Amino acid sequence: MGYKDILYNLPEVTSPKRKLDFMEKLKWTGVILVLYYLLSLIPLYGLDPTYQAKFESISVLLAAQFGSIISLGIGPIVTASIILQLLMGADIIKIDTNTTEGKKLYQGVQKMMSIVFIVFENAIYAVSGALPPATFTGVNMLIMVLQLVIGGLLLLFLDEVVSKWGIGSGISLFIAAGVSRQIFVSALNPLPSPVNPSLPIGLVPQVFALVLQGLPQNAMWPIITLAATVIVFVIAVYMQAIRVEIPLTFGRVRGYSMRWPLSFVYTSNIPVILVAAMIASMQFWGLSLYHMGIPVLGTFEKTNVGGGVQEVPTSGLVKYLNPPTIRQIVLTGWTQDYALSILVYATFMIIGSGLFSYLWINVGGQDAGSVADQIMSSNLFIPGFRRDKRIIERMLNRYIVPLSIMGGVSVGAIAVIADLFGALSRGTGILLTVMILYQFYQIIERDHGKDLPPLVRRIFKK
Repeated sequence: MGYKDILYNLPEVTSPKRKLDFMEKLKWTGVILVLYYLLSLIPLYGLDPTYQAKFESISVLLAAQFGSIISLGIGPIVTASIILQLLMGADIIKIDTNTTEGKKLYQGVQKMMSIVFIVFENAIYAVSGALPPATFTGVNMLIMVLQLVIGGLLLLFLDEVVSKWGIGSGISLFIAAGVSRQIFVSALNPLPSPVNPSLPIGLVPQVFALVLQGLPQNAMWPIITLAATVIVFVIAVYMQAIRVEIPLTFGRVRGYSMRWPLSFVYTSNIPVILVAAMIASMQFWGLSLYHMGIPVLGTFEKTNVGGGVQEVPTSGLVKYLNPPTIRQIVLTGWTQDYALSILVYATFMIIGSGLFSYLWINVGGQDAGSVADQIMSSNLFIPGFRRDKRIIERMLNRYIVPLSIMGGVSVGAIAVIADLFGALSRGTGILLTVMILYQFYQIIERDHGKDLPPLVRRIFKK
């Protein structure tokens, strides 16, 4: 049996044998969303109950819930995708994704790598002590690893169910769900804060509480955080609307013309997901390696937070991938560590987003050749030129590569600025959520516009 036979026969979710209408896809998407939330609530048996979540603001970008069976979330799946893209970008792995055979092989390789990383990363994370067990015995560690691997595999197949039976991508759905939950809780939770019981956890009730307590000056920072969140949301929506339109004409109908839109955020949310996953994975790996006595990515120390214990980075790359907020800088003063942290984080986010955006063009089938094929198959061509794919491809190349790089870099820069102002769920999370929701909107409008109820259809047309 060759390696292709193994890749082609990996366990998979069966595709529907008929075209599903909008309500059926919406039902499957809702069911998977509920299952994801249930998985995040299943506690990891054998975990030390006194240990608290770490990297909460970063782990939410990986749809992870520390202390549950999905403690690493989609991290291993996205890490496998990143490595595969880099290997293909360096021509170490050569797969022609423009052919049916190539696409099937690529999907097989990606799934195999995802399974390997799910087993490997979850095992390392548990065995290293980054997820501290209640009792450090071989049986307990094995039980914890098995739970984590099962949780990771369930996320992998739930993502596949959404891709085939639901709307959009499961990975995108899980990220949007995790970020939305965190924003909702951080903004509106009326319960008292474990750090300061006189104030609620949510920033909105916190502002009112501070004003009623006669401390309106202390409400400034919660207001700045909420304002930063709203501003980033508005900017993200505006960026989705910016586009370049290529004029085309229909070959069979004289005088009929249209414009082919190329979005400024050309590769959508993929580059931001990959960069956020890379940074979060480095934090997780840094902690795992530190517990194994190999602090190549940095060191950590335990600190008491809200009655529990957390491990925070104190040196190395992992420390500088956690930039300070403007509030921290104002309260503690400007330091060289803060400057270096902002520089390192901004470099990773901005350059990484541009790089992954460029790499995703070919892998995601969004290169000039693929778009030219779509235009040709619609019997469209550029006015004033003969009907030739090479002409269309040459025209598209003027826009696609610059748009992909500029869009990726811009999104990365906005995420950095939003993180510095302390926007809820980090600026990256807000950007991702807006892009994901907009992507769902586009999919519904494109594939199910005619299936929508009349009232909903009017809303989408607006």
